[in-house]
Amino acid sequence: MTYKTPPTYLGSGDPARQRTDYYPPWLDNLADDVTLEAGVFNGTIHGAKDVFAVLSYARTLYEFQDFIHIGEYGENGFVEDYAATVDGRPIANIAVVYKNEEGKTQHLVMNHRPLPMLQYFSRKLGEHFAGTEYAKYCADPSAGTDLSAGADLSDSDRG
Repeated sequence: MTYKTPPTYLGSGDPARQRTDYYPPWLDNLADDVTLEAGVFNGTIHGAKDVFAVLSYARTLYEFQDFIHIGEYGENGFVEDYAATVDGRPIANIAVVYKNEEGKTQHLVMNHRPLPMLQYFSRKLGEHFAGTEYAKYCADPSAGTDLSAGADLSDSDRG
C-alpha cells in the first residue's frame, strides 16, 4: 500500500535531520516527586532519581532522533515529537512534559509506536535493568515479539 502521508515512525529519511546530539532540557530539572507514564513501562515511575535513571539509559538506545517538533506546549508544557531507530528499526515517540509552578518537570507522558517496537524497546530496557529495582517496570526480555507481526516496519511504507 502506498500512503500519501507515510507513517511518522519511519522518520524523514533525511540524514541531515538525524540528530545524535539532542539532550532534553527538562531532564535535568525534575521535581522530587516527578512521575513518568509510558506505554513501554508497567505502571508509573515515581521520583526524580528513578525517572532520571530510567530515561538516561533509555535515551542511549536511540541511534538518532529525527524531530518533527520540539518546543513549548502551552504555559507549563513541553513536547517532543520524533522518529528514531533502535537496533536499526524504526520507532517514534511523542513526549509530553508538564511543569509545575516552579518550572520543574512534574509529569511526563511518553507514547511510543508502533506496538511491536514499543514491546521491543521495553524488552531492551528489561535486559539492561534485569536484577535491579527498575526491572519491574519493563517487559520480560525473554518474551519475544515478532517484529514483522502487526506492523510492516520496512521502507516500503515510505510510499
